[in-house]
Amino acid sequence: MPLPRLLTLIFGLTLILGLMIWLIDSLSRLSWQLAYYPLLGPILIFLIIALLGVLIGAFIYYFFLLPRKQQRKRSRRSAPKVSPIKAEAAEENLKAVRQQLKQIQDEVTRREMLSRSREIEQNLARGELMVVVFGTGSSGKTSLVNALMGRMVGKVGAPMGTTEVGETYRLKLKGVDREILITDTPGILEAGVAGTEREKLARRLATEADLLLFVLDNDLRQSEFDPMKMLAEIGKRSIVLVNKADLYTEADLETILARLRERVRGVVSTNDVISITANPQSVKLDTGETIQPESDIMPLIRRMAAILRAEGEDLLADNILLQSQRLGEEARRLIDGQRRRQAEKIVERFQWIGAGVIAVTPLPVVDLLATAAVNAQMVVEIGRVYGCEINMERGRELALSLAKTLVSLGVVKGAIELLSTALQLSVGGFLFGRAIQGISAAYLTRIAGKSFIEYFRHDQDWGDGGITEVVQRQFQLNRRDEFIKSFVQDAITKVIKPLQLEAKIEDDDEPGALVQRPEPLEMEPLEDTIDDWR
Repeated sequence: MPLPRLLTLIFGLTLILGLMIWLIDSLSRLSWQLAYYPLLGPILIFLIIALLGVLIGAFIYYFFLLPRKQQRKRSRRSAPKVSPIKAEAAEENLKAVRQQLKQIQDEVTRREMLSRSREIEQNLARGELMVVVFGTGSSGKTSLVNALMGRMVGKVGAPMGTTEVGETYRLKLKGVDREILITDTPGILEAGVAGTEREKLARRLATEADLLLFVLDNDLRQSEFDPMKMLAEIGKRSIVLVNKADLYTEADLETILARLRERVRGVVSTNDVISITANPQSVKLDTGETIQPESDIMPLIRRMAAILRAEGEDLLADNILLQSQRLGEEARRLIDGQRRRQAEKIVERFQWIGAGVIAVTPLPVVDLLATAAVNAQMVVEIGRVYGCEINMERGRELALSLAKTLVSLGVVKGAIELLSTALQLSVGGFLFGRAIQGISAAYLTRIAGKSFIEYFRHDQDWGDGGITEVVQRQFQLNRRDEFIKSFVQDAITKVIKPLQLEAKIEDDDEPGALVQRPEPLEMEPLEDTIDDWR
């Protein structure tokens, strides 16, 4: 207790004791003097006792209760807080992610994503600083962690995880208000399937770090520089450590550090490239005795403390915001994949329905084939998958616009030629004309459907190249040999075999009848055929 407060306490106790003695004597005299006033006497005595009680209460509050309250206020005031703007942005992102996750149909995936969103939210509430040790397996990462734990807490704590997921320890650093979690990750650039899986885990842990300790055992290789640059591009702050400094002469070590600082310029600050010795080699003395030198990691401790004191709050806030944004992007990718699969099922359904209808009732005009292949109902259903509620009239407008593009780009003619060549060995005789029309309709429907998927994926926008570029790209993607072979096999099952069965039935019913081939396909102006189709 400070001396002025101690003197005040002694004076106060003496004063209270004197007042109590005076009060007893005064009350005794007052009771005799007020004996003739039965009501006034008790009232005055009560007021005097109440006044004395207030004085004692004020004394206790000032010397005992007030200091504790001030201490609690100071504790609350000194507790670090994440940047409110970035924290609010992270919270808004997490809310948006949770709304997106409701659209994910896969129960396991949805639960896993929800768990990750809650984990980010908990990290925001706890505010622990996560330092991740990253590098090759031979660079001495684990030795560095052991040296840090031994130097800073005196004893290596129990790991929070397992070797497979990276071992994490808690530690305190002088001058840093927040608790620090330090994680030793699996090594990168290891051979084999298991090594590749461990590297994926190490990279994921690195992307979740507030601060990275990138450990090297020599000069920087390109295979190490690439992940360092990638992590810096997403906003990760790194300290580059040249470990095993005891293996080099002072001149060689300075040369390595100078070359390394020049190599990482623009990626890592030159002040964040330092040398350490996490686990020095034993030294044999002339006497034959072997001694184990102490680790030299003080340059790292000083640099890490300086960064976390000055930038810890911003690093934490930036990382939480980054994690929430990455989770949102992953949710959008999952939803986009889910919607794409649903839309492709719609396209496949309509392409074979259209193929069957046209194969049964052949069309005499090739332009009309394009308009018939693009079904307005298909457009409406694809739009619904992407949350775009359009009516049939709008669907018909889009269908006609794309049909015009199919013809003007020569896609219809190209599709017929492509499929005719592929079908020559599979279909013969009178069935050829009917089959080629039906299968061409299915193929064109597929190109149209795929084009509309791209249109709705991009918020009903064809992009800078317009509808022409989208259609051309889909045509090129769907004319590859491996796809055409697979498509023709499906077409034989869904179109040609039913036609063969129909022809056989007709032959059985009229054995003497002659079956005529359909007239050759003719080319007519597109505008006339569209008007007729309307």
